[in-house]
Amino acid sequence: MNKFSLELLFQIIGIGSASGLIHKDNTLLVIGDNSGFLYEYNIESTDLNHHALIENPSANIPKKLKPDFEAIASDENHVYVFGSGSTENRNKMVTLDRNSKKIISTSDLTNLYLSMQGFGNIKPEDFNIEGVVFTDGTWYFFQRGNGGTGKNGVFTVQSKNLEEDFTILYNEYKLPKIKGVQASFTDAVLVGGDIYFLAAAENTTSTYDDGEVLGSLIGKINPGKMKIGKTKVISETQKFEGITLFSQTKDQLTFLLCEDNDTDKLESGIYKLTLEL
Repeated sequence: MNKFSLELLFQIIGIGSASGLIHKDNTLLVIGDNSGFLYEYNIESTDLNHHALIENPSANIPKKLKPDFEAIASDENHVYVFGSGSTENRNKMVTLDRNSKKIISTSDLTNLYLSMQGFGNIKPEDFNIEGVVFTDGTWYFFQRGNGGTGKNGVFTVQSKNLEEDFTILYNEYKLPKIKGVQASFTDAVLVGGDIYFLAAAENTTSTYDDGEVLGSLIGKINPGKMKIGKTKVISETQKFEGITLFSQTKDQLTFLLCEDNDTDKLESGIYKLTLEL
């Protein structure tokens, strides 16, 4: 992870505050933390389709009312979209059919999120799920430590029903600082046998209020040992909140990242990050 390149690949008009994305077959699925839609963007044709995640969806939901969809994961047949859990109205998980993008179910994760808070000794006002990885029946929930206690952690959850039947393991991490401020998890993706994560430094002690952006880094976790390997600062000015694999060779990994601009402007930059292995 010694050498990297980062470039703006394209802009998507119509999506604001992008918070997560999945790439497959020249298509991007994108969520925004102030939006009630799952967006489907064709990279080649630039067509943008909207799929409702809630009743009466809007592209710019007021902060007090928004479901705060911050994490997106998938398996072969489904797409899963998660609220951050940072307030009581942000505890939903929406499950969609992978092909049709139609809603299969909407789940209330209040019990799971409360159990996570208790298990991790995290105050409700400091709880903030920003990334989810799903593989082989195991869920990895990334807690962003941008609250007052600064607790970054990963909840490893075994479950067939996230609403009421689950077991939890928790690992807490102290991430590197950027410009004197500790970075906090913003998203993650599984590549081979490793989890690559994003973390951003923001000058705030609130999961609700935004602060000055001080930069972003990328790092790697081995799921077997749950130990963090090398990390690399990739920007000192941007807050990247979504990561997905774009392509890979034996010597190189290329990711697509989305940037949360923390504004009501319906425009999202998609960046290409290339890492030399």
